[in-house]
Amino acid sequence: MNFKETPEFQRNFKRLKKKYLSLDEDLAEFKKVVSVFPLGRGKHFAVLTEKAGVKIVKARLFCRYLKGDSLRTTYAYCEVEQWIEFIELYAKNEQETESSWLIDSYLKSLSKEV
Repeated sequence: MNFKETPEFQRNFKRLKKKYLSLDEDLAEFKKVVSVFPLGRGKHFAVLTEKAGVKIVKARLFCRYLKGDSLRTTYAYCEVEQWIEFIELYAKNEQETESSWLIDSYLKSLSKEV
């Protein structure tokens, strides 16, 4: 599985990493899980939308520094080409839900590439 990150994800990751020091290891563990189960398993994953063979998934990203709480991430999964691109990362106490305009702009940019 190939992993990519949008600039928004990288910016949020860098900001949150200062606050939650285990975030590097937590993301590495999350990548192992989604490599095996790209659409996730259980109630901690939800497919939000699908367009042109790419599924947008919202998931909980467990963080050891949050002691039981988790961060949220949205990512795009392409089953045909076997890649995952992380779109957004946020803490639930800072942002209530995923950014729909960010997902929409990502899907628009994806359709321009195709």
